[in-house]
Amino acid sequence: MRSPEAVTALAALAHEHRLAVYRMLVEAGSEGLPAGEIATRLELAPSSLTFHLQSLQRAGLISQQRRSRQLIYAADFDTMNDLVGYLTENCCAGSASADCGSKCAPAPVERLATSRKTRRTA
Repeated sequence: MRSPEAVTALAALAHEHRLAVYRMLVEAGSEGLPAGEIATRLELAPSSLTFHLQSLQRAGLISQQRRSRQLIYAADFDTMNDLVGYLTENCCAGSASADCGSKCAPAPVERLATSRKTRRTA
């Protein structure tokens, strides 16, 4: 990923609703979710959701697929991994720290799930 694509992707994610949509789609996995379900879960008007989905789609972060009468949206995991790779490719460059790799590595999935549950119940 080059800098202009990273900036576009980060700009698309720099909105509360778009970030919520994207995180929901990442959680849904490759099957994705119908637009109506996304709107219902996030309590967004369909026109508002369409605006946010288009922004994420233009940035290459999500894909759209028609199944019968429904539009299904899914996270583009290749783009997501490219963005994370771009953000961390120079992680600790030149550092003599032996544990640098662990500081740049994303948290394990089970730890993320636990921290989300803790925040929700707090």
